[in-house]
Amino acid sequence: MNKRYEMRLTGSGGQGVILATIILADAGLMAGKNILQSQSYGPEARGGMCKAEVIVSDGVIGFTKVIRPGFLLALTQAALEKYSQNLPPDCLVMVDESLKLPTCLEGRKVIAIPILRTALEKVGKAFTANIVAVGAINAALNLASPEQLEQAVFRHIPADTKELNRRALHEGESLIKSHPLQSLLEIA
Repeated sequence: MNKRYEMRLTGSGGQGVILATIILADAGLMAGKNILQSQSYGPEARGGMCKAEVIVSDGVIGFTKVIRPGFLLALTQAALEKYSQNLPPDCLVMVDESLKLPTCLEGRKVIAIPILRTALEKVGKAFTANIVAVGAINAALNLASPEQLEQAVFRHIPADTKELNRRALHEGESLIKSHPLQSLLEIA
């Protein structure tokens, strides 16, 4: 039986959402999974709404559109409002702690963590929020090993930012390890 898992990451242009999905897709490939990555954003590339998706499968990916996301990340309020509508009941939602949850998410598995604040205060650079999110996502979903994820990050960032991004990745992992939600999903 073909096991398929669909992920949607959202935010605004310039937050690195697309790069985050590229890194997750690369890590998934290293982990031996079949992967498809896609993205879209508004005409205002920076600041406009952005959506990027990853499909993970143990078989052939015939249909390339996300229709039943098992995971949603939202980094902005506008993205959360738009993409939290009509989610499957078992979809795990990860949001930055600064966002106000819409009523449609009441009773759902929601992980509200300080992604943006962690990037700024603990890593020291706001632009690392996407890598903080990647670390948190992988820790929650077990898409790839931590070593594979780190290797994927390093393949897609400037070489002189390795240590900064390594710190961001580990801070993201720590956010999940200290989170009270016990029944996180696993893609593996």
